[in-house]
Amino acid sequence: MRSIWNGAISFGLVSIPIKLVNATESRSVSFRQIHTEDGGRVRYRKVCELDGEEVSPAEIGKAYEDADGSMIPITDEDLAALPLPTAKTIEIVAFVPAGEIDPLQMDAAYYLSANGVPAAKPYTLLREALKRSDKVAVAKYALRGRERLGMLRVVDDVIAMHGLLWPDEIRAPEGVAPETPVTVREAELDLADALMATLGEVDIAGLHDDYREAVEEMIAAKAEGGAGLAPAEPEAAGGGQVIDLMAALESSVRAAKEARGEPAATATEAVAEVTELKPRAKPVRAPAAPKEAGAKKSTARTAKKTAAPAATKSTARGATKSTAKSTAKSTAKSTAKSTAKGAAAVKKAQPAKKATPRKRSA
Repeated sequence: MRSIWNGAISFGLVSIPIKLVNATESRSVSFRQIHTEDGGRVRYRKVCELDGEEVSPAEIGKAYEDADGSMIPITDEDLAALPLPTAKTIEIVAFVPAGEIDPLQMDAAYYLSANGVPAAKPYTLLREALKRSDKVAVAKYALRGRERLGMLRVVDDVIAMHGLLWPDEIRAPEGVAPETPVTVREAELDLADALMATLGEVDIAGLHDDYREAVEEMIAAKAEGGAGLAPAEPEAAGGGQVIDLMAALESSVRAAKEARGEPAATATEAVAEVTELKPRAKPVRAPAAPKEAGAKKSTARTAKKTAAPAATKSTARGATKSTAKSTAKSTAKSTAKSTAKGAAAVKKAQPAKKATPRKRSA
């Protein structure tokens, strides 16, 4: 791979000569502009707006446009005279956990290659130190005429550097979040977690650009004299629909499991139902006969329910009266017997009285 920048990594007092290599490349299909009438290539020419003459690359310089529209020429010598310590050095300023770097700051990615045999030892030392610390290095470097921020980390056995945007280049997300308050239920969160768990594992290497493949197939068909691919049929525009979020989540989990070859969803996981908004139908009155039959049935049920408690009450009353009578009779009999026995005992205990002779009258 061709290097785009040569310099050194400044690691304290340790200097590591390196070469900077692009770690990514664009695979998107590019197009040229043509004249639609004859197919001729349309090119851009750099023309001076003062004299209208075309200017060659050697005659083109830099300038800063002031607020009033005037141009202030800037030469390469002016830029080289600036006190820029990172002009040829990637200066490490700190080591931090990778989680402290906001992914919004991520920019272009590069590989850092050791430049020469003497650079192998300090390069390996920095690589192993980054591995053992489980941290990334924050560095400053200069590329293409301006100072930039970078993050160094280990990829396999290579030190990679990600260009970072400066903190003041990140916009605040004002007015982006929904303004309407929304309440999310725990059941919905549980289903979302289940869907995330199902879709969470994927082979990144197996992902590919479907659109690019379709463009290449279309170009190949046209190159062979064909008319290209058939236009895709537009989807029918549906009317207003009401979608149950819970059912949609359950359906998504089920579809994701089936796509991964896992067992089908259980019966409790319902399929999402989409209800189309249709005009309401006029109510239809039921026939009179079913109503009377229903009324008779309900009357009979009510009579049975009413009769049952009444019968229970009368039975309870009869049982109570008979029990009271039998209790009273048995109590009276036992009381009479005990009274008679007591009287007999008293009579036996008293001494017998002597008979008094009666006086005879003269």
